[in-house]
Order: sequence, then structure tokens, then C-alpha cells
Amino acid sequence: MLDELDLALLRGLHEHPRAGALELSRQLGVARATVSARLRRLEESGVITGYGPDVDLASAGYPVQAFVTLEIAQGALEQIAHELEEMPGVVEAYTTTGAGDVLCRVAAASHRDLQDTLVRLNHSSAIDRSTSVIALSTVVPHRVVPLLTRDRPKRPSRSPRYR
Repeated sequence: MLDELDLALLRGLHEHPRAGALELSRQLGVARATVSARLRRLEESGVITGYGPDVDLASAGYPVQAFVTLEIAQGALEQIAHELEEMPGVVEAYTTTGAGDVLCRVAAASHRDLQDTLVRLNHSSAIDRSTSVIALSTVVPHRVVPLLTRDRPKRPSRSPRYR
């Protein structure tokens, strides 16, 4: 369970990703050792999984993005996972419930590049069918702070600076 200081640290890292423990301690009004210990605990528990950098794919030369739903052959998840890992354009893939079995996010330099990735996907013996939709724009970018802070009871803290 994340407490108010944990959330303040996560919010601070989100707003200032390059801030170190000393800077975060100044911003939050707590000791540097406290910040270091909390960050270590958040890392060890798997809450913090990395420190970026976040990359805007369009600015990096990959402005075309699509979501591809794959229906795969029975028992072929391990095979398709390996094949997807070998495709640089597949930036994320998740097993899902519903009509499809795997949902992929694909980034491409052009529509032609996207088509080449889709053709390569469809050559896999593990894929029975694929359906793709092109993303036109981002409405809500990847975020976690609003979820982590929703419905939190307001508790008094020792320092109002990190609330």
C-alpha cells in the first residue's frame, strides 16, 4: 500500500524525472535518507520499474502507430511471443480476453513500413488472423499518478509540502 509520501515521491519523479534524492528531499521537505530509503523500497517492491527516458516515437521518426489484434493458433503463445520480440516495430504486446488473443502496439516510420510489419506478422504460422487499426492521435497519454491517487483518504501529514 502506497502512503502519501510514496505518492508524493512518484508525483515528484513524474514532474521532475531527472531529480535526485537531494532535490526530491528539498521539494518534499523530508530528509534525504528518507527519500533514498523510500525510493529503494519502491524499486525493490517493483512499484518503480525504471527511470526512462520517455521517448516520443513520432519525434524519433516513427509517426505511424497502430494497434493490432492477433488471433493465434491454440498453444502458440510462446512461439508468437518470441516472434513479436524479434520485430522492432512491435513496441508492446499483451495477452487479452475477448475476440483476440494478443494486442500489439506497432510503431512505423511510414504507412509502407507499417504494411511491411503487418505482412511479416501475417506470415507467422502461429497467427490465424489479425485486425489492425491506425491511431490518429493520443487522447490520454500513458499515466499512472491519477490512478494511484484516486479515492485516497486525506490524512494529516507531518509536512504539508508533500501532500
